[in-house]
Amino acid sequence: MKKRVKVVAAVIENSEKELLCALRSNDMSLPNVWEFPGGKVENGEDFGTALEREIKEELHCSIRAGELLHTHVHEYEKAIVELNCLSAVIEKGEPHASEHAKLLWLPKENLTSLQWAPADIPAVDFLTTKVSR
Repeated sequence: MKKRVKVVAAVIENSEKELLCALRSNDMSLPNVWEFPGGKVENGEDFGTALEREIKEELHCSIRAGELLHTHVHEYEKAIVELNCLSAVIEKGEPHASEHAKLLWLPKENLTSLQWAPADIPAVDFLTTKVSR
């Protein structure tokens, strides 16, 4: 039986209406594909708390997690991942790639130009087709 993992991801928008994209490094599973940054939800954590902790650990900045934008369950070879994407804003600091190979700010309409991790593709589709607020 495959392990089921709950994961949160940050959809961080800057003042130019660009979204933060993170390139998975060679040291990570699924290397060299893009994702929205985030990580696993620990026991007892709600999505917002987990996301704020993960971003502080991975990107060395503080965010405020917002609303749940999109949820998708993706079955990989070794695990089933429930990816929960939340809106987020940076409260303090600038994101720096420590675990990821690279960070990139992109307008929503250009997101599909990147090669995304399979679990993130439905969120990308949702974000690029939804009406801008």
